[in-house]
Order: sequence, then structure tokens, then C-alpha cells
Amino acid sequence: MNILVTGANGQLGSEMRIVSRASADNYIFTDVAELDITDLEAVRLIVASNNVKAIINCAAYTNVDKAEDDVKLCELLNAGAVENLAVAMKEVDGLLIHVSTDYVFGDDPYNTPCTEDKKGTPTGVYGRSKLHGEQNIQKVGCHHLIIRTAWLYSEFGKNFVKTMLALTSSKEQLKVVFDQVGTPTYAYDLAAAIFNIVENRKYAGNDGIYHYSNEGVCSWYDFTKMIAEYSGNTSCNIQPCHSSEFPSKVIRPAYSVLDKTKIKTTFGLSVPYWTDSLKVCLENIKTAEH
Repeated sequence: MNILVTGANGQLGSEMRIVSRASADNYIFTDVAELDITDLEAVRLIVASNNVKAIINCAAYTNVDKAEDDVKLCELLNAGAVENLAVAMKEVDGLLIHVSTDYVFGDDPYNTPCTEDKKGTPTGVYGRSKLHGEQNIQKVGCHHLIIRTAWLYSEFGKNFVKTMLALTSSKEQLKVVFDQVGTPTYAYDLAAAIFNIVENRKYAGNDGIYHYSNEGVCSWYDFTKMIAEYSGNTSCNIQPCHSSEFPSKVIRPAYSVLDKTKIKTTFGLSVPYWTDSLKVCLENIKTAEH
């Protein structure tokens, strides 16, 4: 099977390159330089010329704060382009695997893990655009798996883990919010889960929305403490603080822990605990530096 991966130079796309090396399927990796997914005809052309039967969409506008001033582009990439991918797969009876976000939640206060059927209540432009993307896929009606994830990090690109590695190694003191709770997700683990589903053809008859993050729960403060501890940056005094101490144009979800029961039972997946995956990623970063 020929599988198109969009956003292939990002965190998840980079991990998809790694996990797919062992596959008998043909993975075609594109980023904006090779394919403009906001152009439906360009998407149709690459699908037709390569006989693509599945798209894994790793492309997205992800700058949550900047999105508040960049509404049109954010909506175009996260909703309009997603509709194009859905249309292209609908036309060839193919599969669209689309990665969404915990930011579709936030306005309604939750204190138990969010299930897939909970109503989306985004608090900002980014979350709304991602919810619109989900709705566009459902409207088009192609075969689809929408996988919401959270707090994504990896060895690649810019992310919270790499930022905190730098800050905890260079600063004597650091304040990190403790009133936003969720679950970190190692992009490699998510890529491996997607690969498992595709490789074993487990998607047939299982269209719908799924949640995937690593197991466990923590705040950004807890996350930072573990990053510092596992990397040996123990001289930095890390203090918890309130979100109000870091004013932002967008209100981030206070609690966006994702319930993963559905994806585990449907596809027989085993999900690693967040601290175990963090250790693996930090070791990979350390190895890459030497």
C-alpha cells in the first residue's frame, strides 16, 4: 500500500520516518516544499500519481499563542487543508489518519479523563481550528481515524522538553505552572501506535475519534522537575506558579487528560508510562549530541 505522510519534517512526521523503515508498505513523505495541502488539486494529483490509499496527516499550525493573531492561516491549515485531504481520500475510498489535540477541550472544567464523546469546548483559535478540522473530516465522510494527542515532544524540532533542558541547565531558578494538568506524549510512541494500526490493517470498520497520549498525569511543573532530574540538571531551583503569572492571549486547558481506553481496546495497543518514555527521549537527545 502507498501511504502519504504530510508534515513529514515535524516532530511526529520525523518519528514516522523512523518507525516505518521496517514496513513493506511504501511511505511517501512530504512537507510544504513538496506538497501544499491547502491546494486540493495538488493533493488530488499526488494521490493519483502515486496511487495513494492512505494519508497520515502530521501537518498543522501549532503555535497556540500566535494563532490568536493569525486566525485565517491557522484555520486554513488546521481545517481547510484537512478537508482537502478528506476529499482526496473519499474519492479513492482511502483512509485518512488525522492527528488532533487535547486543545479541543478546555472551556468546560473537567476533573476526570476526557473521553472521545465529550463535547469539544476550545478556548482559543488553535483549538477551534483543530475542532473544525475534525468536523470537516466527518462532514466529508471518508474512512478516517482522528487521533487526539497532547503535550507532544521528541528529539526533533522545538518542544517543551528541549526548552526545559536548556533552561534548567542555564538558570539558577525557574517558575513553571502547576495549575495546568495533562499527559506528556513522546512523539515516537504515537508514531509507533499509528504504524501498528496501519501495518496490521486494524483500521477497517473502526472509523472514528480516538485519544492517545502516554499513560499517567502531571502538571507542567511536574514534567519540568522530571526533565531536570533525569538529565542531571539538579542545581536549578524549580518553583511551581499559577498560569496567571504568565499572561497569555489564549486560555490553555486547566485539565486535559485524555482517556485512552477506546484506542487500547480497539487496536490492542500497550501505552508506555510518561516518565519511562521521557527517559528514552532524553537518552536519545544525549546520544545525538555526542
